[in-house]
Amino acid sequence: MNPERTLLLVGGTDDTVARAERLGLHVLLLQHPTKITPAQERLADLVRVVDYTEWERVEPLARELARSPGYAAALSLTEPGLENAARINDLFGLGGTSHEVTRRFRDKSVMRRHLQGRDPDAVAAEPVRVRADLTAFGARHGYPFIVKPTAATASIGVQRVERAADTDRVWDEVCRLTGTRTDRISTLLVLEAFLMEEYVDGPEYSVESFSFHGRHVVVAITEKFTAPGHFAELGHALPARLPDGAEERIRSSVARFLDLMEFRDGVCHTEVRFTAQGPRVIESHNRIGGDIIPELVESAYGVDLSSLALGWPFGLAKELPDRPVPRGGAAVRAVVGAPGCRVEAVEGVEESAGQDGVIAVRISAGPGDTVRPLRDNWDRLGLVAVSGRNTTAAVERGAEVIRDTLRVRLTDTDGSPRIAEVAAVTAELPAGAAEEAAAAGRSVTPA
Repeated sequence: MNPERTLLLVGGTDDTVARAERLGLHVLLLQHPTKITPAQERLADLVRVVDYTEWERVEPLARELARSPGYAAALSLTEPGLENAARINDLFGLGGTSHEVTRRFRDKSVMRRHLQGRDPDAVAAEPVRVRADLTAFGARHGYPFIVKPTAATASIGVQRVERAADTDRVWDEVCRLTGTRTDRISTLLVLEAFLMEEYVDGPEYSVESFSFHGRHVVVAITEKFTAPGHFAELGHALPARLPDGAEERIRSSVARFLDLMEFRDGVCHTEVRFTAQGPRVIESHNRIGGDIIPELVESAYGVDLSSLALGWPFGLAKELPDRPVPRGGAAVRAVVGAPGCRVEAVEGVEESAGQDGVIAVRISAGPGDTVRPLRDNWDRLGLVAVSGRNTTAAVERGAEVIRDTLRVRLTDTDGSPRIAEVAAVTAELPAGAAEEAAAAGRSVTPA
């Protein structure tokens, strides 16, 4: 095993390990006990099963494996593994994004403190430690405002404080969630602290980028589909249907943000809102996005962000041009059901996955599950990702697959049968974008 071609991978999926192997890398895998699979044990050259979120457990293994067989880089593409991968690289001087910079991405309060005084467009934010902090923040910055965990994913624990009368309700929820795990599947992250942020109005986008020695390439701008009353994401679509001026402003804003964060190499998934004054960064993650977004990027642009991230530290990846050109559109649509219904059966998954243009079908609900009210991404029943000749065609095609082929059968609380549906979405565009799109003959109304 050649140490110069050996990667210490902290966490990851079967697909991540397989892509690293296809690049010709030897993989030393640190995997959580709840995440290890037979495929990973088969594909990786060496596996150590450990809670890789705990540095006191990871450090001895990192030192042992550095002695033999040796490795040239540590990397993680999953949120819980990012900090300890950075610690390993720092410990042995392997390069890559430092723990200090990684921490800025991982902890939203650290990011906000770092940007204050550096970025005039930075969102106002303060930690919430006691109930009175909520009232004081509302008095200083007005209502509504947002309360969210400092380190979490999938919109877990995010709340909107509409008025001063909401303080008790929001504080009670903060107390209830503090110390709990962040998802209902793997329990890898713990909600330890919460942050208050000014509310930023406007349509949401995510920006998928890759940085090469400080040159930031925006690969794709992705539309996010949301709805009032909750923070669950109901779908994604790319390339985002934007007028040229808005696209340029988002690109420039994200590149400037990454410079301010002192990020130089690797993949990033940055979330922005486009306000009446222009784009403002809400948060960012130095990893690939979730919700099948990397597969959308690969379908529409031919850019494999995961392989790029795995190969770049080893000189196995070529730099991208400043503006990758899309060859079509791609979209993810969410499957949802009426709260309180019981899931009876899931049908048509293989048939849906085999249809032309379908990228992936991922159903998270199973027989016996109860449909929960939409609060965050874990409350959806599944996702369907598709490609299309353009963004609008992909959005419409995703809805068609869910309506015509996929069947998540439900029983309502009154005993009547129901079928899960595609989450309804509408295109929310910056002021003037709809008019410009209509003038150019582009549709902006998703199914």
